[in-house]
Amino acid sequence: MTQIAPITPATGAGAVPLAQDAAAADGLRQDAAHRRDIAALAKGGRTNFFGFLLRLAARLPFLFIAGRLYGADALGRFASALVVIELAAQLCTLGQKRGIAQRLSEDDRHAANIIADGVVLTLLIAVVVSIGLYLVPAPMFPSGEYSWLDRLLVLAICPVALTDIALAALAYRYDVGATVKARSVIEPWTLSIGAGLFYALGRWGGMGLAQASGLSLSYILSIFAALVAAMVPLLRSYGLPRAWTPHPLRIGQLALATMPLAVADAVEWGTRRIDIAILGLFAQPASVGVYYVAQQVASLPQKLKTSFEPILGPVITRNLKEGNLRAIATQVCQVGFWITAAQAGIALALGIPGDGVLGLVGPQFTGGMLALAFLLGAEVCAAPAVVSEAALIYIAPMRNLWVSLATIAIQAVLTIAGMMVARRFAFDEMDQAAAAAGALLVTLLIASFVKSRLLSLYLQQPVRTLRWALVIAGAVAVAVGWGVVTFLPEWAQIALGIPAILGTYCFVIWRLGFGPADRMLFRRQPAPETQDPA
Repeated sequence: MTQIAPITPATGAGAVPLAQDAAAADGLRQDAAHRRDIAALAKGGRTNFFGFLLRLAARLPFLFIAGRLYGADALGRFASALVVIELAAQLCTLGQKRGIAQRLSEDDRHAANIIADGVVLTLLIAVVVSIGLYLVPAPMFPSGEYSWLDRLLVLAICPVALTDIALAALAYRYDVGATVKARSVIEPWTLSIGAGLFYALGRWGGMGLAQASGLSLSYILSIFAALVAAMVPLLRSYGLPRAWTPHPLRIGQLALATMPLAVADAVEWGTRRIDIAILGLFAQPASVGVYYVAQQVASLPQKLKTSFEPILGPVITRNLKEGNLRAIATQVCQVGFWITAAQAGIALALGIPGDGVLGLVGPQFTGGMLALAFLLGAEVCAAPAVVSEAALIYIAPMRNLWVSLATIAIQAVLTIAGMMVARRFAFDEMDQAAAAAGALLVTLLIASFVKSRLLSLYLQQPVRTLRWALVIAGAVAVAVGWGVVTFLPEWAQIALGIPAILGTYCFVIWRLGFGPADRMLFRRQPAPETQDPA
C-alpha cells in the first residue's frame, strides 16, 4: 500500500516563490482597498456636492431676506451673537465630530453605546455653557442691544453639538445623505422661511418683538429641525444602546482623550470667525453686517471641504490601522486637488461679479467687495491645510494642535494690526474689514504650507494638492470674467456671468487637469458597503 508523505512547510529555495506570492497578494489587496477608498470618497463628495448646491440655493434667500428686510444693523448683531453660539457648540462636541470615527473603529463595544457616551458628555457641557451665556449675555452682544428673545439663542448650543455628533456617526457608515438632508435642505430652508415668517408677524401681525428678534428665532427653529433630521436616521442605523449606563470614570476618560481634537476643532473654526469677533469690537453693527454677508458668500466654497471630510476620516483611520501610509498620502493629495479645483472655480464665479452678488442682498452691501475678494482667496489657500489636518489629527494630534494655536495667534495679531493701520490712515470701516479678510488669507496660506510639510514628513511621501492646470484654468476664467462679465448690468452678471465663468473654468480644468483617477469623482460607482469600515 502506497504511503502518502506528510505535508511539511516549504523551506529553502521553495519558500521564496511562496513569499513572493504572499507579498503580491498583499499588494493586490491593498491596491483593491485603495480603489474602494477613492470610490467611497468620490461617491461621498458627489453626494455632498449636490448638498452644497442645495445649500447655496437656500442660503441666498436668507441673505436676501435678512439684508433687505431686517437691515445691516440687525444682521450685524445677529452675526456677532452667532460667533459665540457656534464657538460654544464647537467646544461642547469636545472633538467628537472627527474623533468619533476613531473611537468606533477601535472600541469593541456596541456602537450605539459608544455614541451614547459622547452624547452624555456633550449634554453635560452644553447645559453648563448655555446657562452661563444666558446669565451673562455680554459676549454674544458686544453692542449691548438685544431683547429677551435674543438671549434664547443659547437654546441652540446643545442641538448644534448633538447634530454634529449624529451626522459624524452616520458618515462613519457612509450615510452622507443624512448630512445633505439635515444641513443643506432642512436647516437652511427652515432658516429662510422662518426669517420671512417672523418678519411678517411683526409687520402685519402686530408682534414687533418677534420682528426685532426674527433672525434669532428663525435660527433656533432651524437648528432644532436639523437635529430631528439627524437623530431619526441615527436611531435607524445604530439603534438604541444595549445594557448601557453612563459611568463618570468612562465619561471622564473620553473627555481627556478627545481634548486635543476639541481644541484643534475650536481653533480651526475660530480662524473663520475671529475676524468677525474682532471687527465687532472695532466697528459699528452695520459694518459687521456687511462683512458677515461677504463672509457668508465666501464661505460657500468652504462647504466643499465638508463634502469629503466625513468619508476621509474613516478611510484614514482604517489605513492607519493597516499601516498603509502611502495610501493616506495618495488620498490626501487626491481629495486636496478636488477641493482646491472646486473652490477656485466657485471663488472666481462669485468673486468677479461680486458687486452683483452682494447687490442682491442690498445696495449698502456692495461696500464689502474687497473683503469678499480676500475671503474667497482665503478659502482657496486653506484647502491644503484642511486635507492635511484631516490626517494629522490622527497621526500627530499634539503637533497639529500647536500649529493650529500658532495659526490663530498669527491671525489675531495680523487682524488687529491691519485694522489699526487702516484706522491710522483714516480708512473707512469697510477698508478695515478688508484688512481683517487679508489677514485671514495670509494666515491660511502659512498654515497650508506648514501642515502639508508636516504631514509629508510623517508619511515620508510628498503631499501636493496644486497643479499647473489650476493656474491655466483660473487665468482663462479671469480673462472671460474681466473681458465680458464686468461690463454687463448687475442682473446679467449673475444670470449670465456666473455660468460663463464657471463653464469656462470647468472646461479647461477637465481637459488639462483631470486624469482617470480625478474623473472618478463624476463616474457612478457601486455603493460602498454600509457596514462599519473597521
